[in-house]
Amino acid sequence: MASICPGGEKQKVAIARSIYKNASLLIFDEPTSALDPYSEYNIYKQIHELSHDKTVIFISHRLSSCKFCDQIILMDNGTIVDSGTHSELLERNLLYSSLWKAQASYYVDVNE
Repeated sequence: MASICPGGEKQKVAIARSIYKNASLLIFDEPTSALDPYSEYNIYKQIHELSHDKTVIFISHRLSSCKFCDQIILMDNGTIVDSGTHSELLERNLLYSSLWKAQASYYVDVNE
C-alpha cells in the first residue's frame, strides 16, 4: 500500500500545523529527516522567518539545522560537550567542527 503523503509530506504537514497553532514554544525532533535538501532548506528558512518571537528547539543529527540557531547545545553520549553559535563552535575546532566538516563533505570539498 502506498503512503498517502510520500516524500516527507507528513513532516511538512506536521511542521505547518505546529506553526499554525502559534505556540510560543516549538520542539522539532528530526523535522526534516525525510526531506530532500531543497525542501529542508525551505523548511528551515520558513521556520526561521516565522519564529522570531518564539522559542524553537531542534533535536537533530543534521547540522544544517544548526546554522541559523541562536544557541547550539552539542551532546555526546547523553552529555553536553559544547555550546555556542555555529560560528563559535566552528572556531573552536572541536567535535562540532569535525561533525560539520564530515556532513558538509557530502556536498562540497571542505578542503578547498
